[in-house]
Parts: sequence; structure tokens; C-alpha cells
Amino acid sequence: MAHIPDGLLSIPVLVGGGIAAAAGVGLALSWLEDDRIPEIAILSAMFFVASLFAVPVGPSSVHLLLSGLMGLTIGLATFPAVMVGLLLQALLFGFGGLTTLGINTLNIALPGVVFGWLFLPLVRRLQPASAGVAGFFCAAFSVAGTGIGVALALMLSSSDFVPSAKIIGATYVPLMLGEGLITGFAVAFLKRVRPETLGVPPLGERNPT
Repeated sequence: MAHIPDGLLSIPVLVGGGIAAAAGVGLALSWLEDDRIPEIAILSAMFFVASLFAVPVGPSSVHLLLSGLMGLTIGLATFPAVMVGLLLQALLFGFGGLTTLGINTLNIALPGVVFGWLFLPLVRRLQPASAGVAGFFCAAFSVAGTGIGVALALMLSSSDFVPSAKIIGATYVPLMLGEGLITGFAVAFLKRVRPETLGVPPLGERNPT
């Protein structure tokens, strides 16, 4: 349940998540280079489509996030890519909510950005097969980060959500494996055919011209 619906979270959690997500989007846009917009749009569209297909797991459901892959390929731009996808899903299909747009964006995008940044040096140095293994762990840890973020948002909103939050967090374990495998194969493939798509410079460092 990465798409937390309206009406569940407390005002402080909603406001805090909204501010943090807005900061991430603003920072990403301030460093966004025009030639990367098509790539970001494609990944945002992939996220939009992939996360429409939810698989029931226990009392909750899970769906692909692709945040690890986005973190490795577009870096901080994962924030606007995820926010646009979530906004369209909320408006067109009622997934998630508008008041929770900020916290949902934060929970999905932040782990992808953080672990993408941590694993990117490995992916750049390693051969395709080994880079795929690094991509697997990047995606798995990103999914785990999202599960922790969702659980924390619920628990910080009300102590009544603590039992549910623990169960929902556990449902992310199979998604870690599935998303890790998909991202691992994608990273290995990109490393072979278009290695330049893997990774953007760290914040504050422009691409060489």
C-alpha cells in the first residue's frame, strides 16, 4: 500500500511529507537539463503503468515501484517523475489521494534516490552481470525503504495503526525480491547496450559538455 489514501494520516505527517516532497521536486527541477526530459517522461510513464497493477498480499497489496531503477538512471529527478505519476493515478483512477500526494511521493522517491546514489558508483564500475546484481540490491533496499516510510507515516499518525503498519511492512518482502529481479535484469541490459543511461552526476555537478 504505497498509495496511502486520503483520510488516514494526521495533519503534521501530511504537511511534513508535502514540504519534503516539494523540496525534492524543486531541487530536481532546478538542476534538470532539457535533454533528460524525454528519459524522465518515459520512466514516469513506466511507473504510472506498472503501479496500476496491484497484487494482493495478505490484508494489503503491492505493485512495482521502479524507484531503484529511476534512482540509478535519473537520480533526483525521480521526485518529479513519481509525483506526476501519482497525481495522474489519483485524478484518473482514484489511487492514493490528493492530500497524501506529498507523503506518497516522498515514500517512493526518496529511497530510490538515496540507494540509487549509493549503488551508482558500483553500477558504473562493474561489468553487466555484476552491475545487475548491484541493481537487484538497489531496488530491494529501495522497496524496503518505501515499506518503512509507509509504516512510519501510519504509526506517526495514530497509535491505532501500529499493528496494521507492521503487517503492511511485511507485505513488502516479496516485492523486494520481484522488483530486485526486474531491476537487476534491466540494469544488466542497459549496461550492455546503453551504459550512458545509467547515472546522472551528483547534485551540483553538471554533465560535461
